[in-house]
Amino acid sequence: MNYSTILLAIKDQIATLTLNRPDVLNGMNAQMRAEIFDAVKEAANSARVLVITGAGRGFCSGQDLGGANNVASIDLEGTLIEEYEPMLRAIYDCPIPTIAAVNGAAAGAGANLALAADVVIAREDAYFMQAFSLIGLIPDAGGSYFMPRNMGFAKAMGAALFADKISGRQAADWGLIWEAAPEEGFDQLVTERAQKLASGPTAAYLRIKQVIRASFDNDLDSQLTLEARLQGEAGKTRDFAEGVLAFNEKRKPHYEGR
Repeated sequence: MNYSTILLAIKDQIATLTLNRPDVLNGMNAQMRAEIFDAVKEAANSARVLVITGAGRGFCSGQDLGGANNVASIDLEGTLIEEYEPMLRAIYDCPIPTIAAVNGAAAGAGANLALAADVVIAREDAYFMQAFSLIGLIPDAGGSYFMPRNMGFAKAMGAALFADKISGRQAADWGLIWEAAPEEGFDQLVTERAQKLASGPTAAYLRIKQVIRASFDNDLDSQLTLEARLQGEAGKTRDFAEGVLAFNEKRKPHYEGR
């Protein structure tokens, strides 16, 4: 498939989706949101892990507001429901592991696009910013959902109200993201993380995502029941059989399942 606002490269079972509007710090327009949706679906069918990153010096500056002089004409509710929600659901529900490699500014909806991924790795000098209150809006694109779950109520509320920049290092320390790394070695770290997931038990990864996410809404009994069901499913996969066989043969497993 041909794309005009993003790049999609697939190599060695790793799909890399690069937001590619560097002149506007990869600000999103309708075309980009549609292309991200399509690219995530394509990656899910063609690779074993998806990495999302940005071209140039930023990850994503959020909604591209260029030329939006008549704010009264902007249908924010419709845009969120019709364009943002399908894109975010595609990332969040992707059957393969997803990594957001935040290489620079991630602001507004751009920050929350990153948080929709399973794992976020950021450069230490990158930053996350819930910039919405600066223009009289509330966090959207999933920000009000992801932030309190990742870093707690107090920090989520402060991030939304003050719209402060949260560095990659601070984001990792607060639990907003998985890890942060210096600029030197950042790309190599992302590659190594992606390679590990690409060579891992994809069928188990899918169920790991399901069981961890469900824990926020389940009581203990419900969670234990879900664990048992999903573990029963995992135990019937080729990945499990290969993992046990490799353990007994003292070799590295070769996973192929979904």
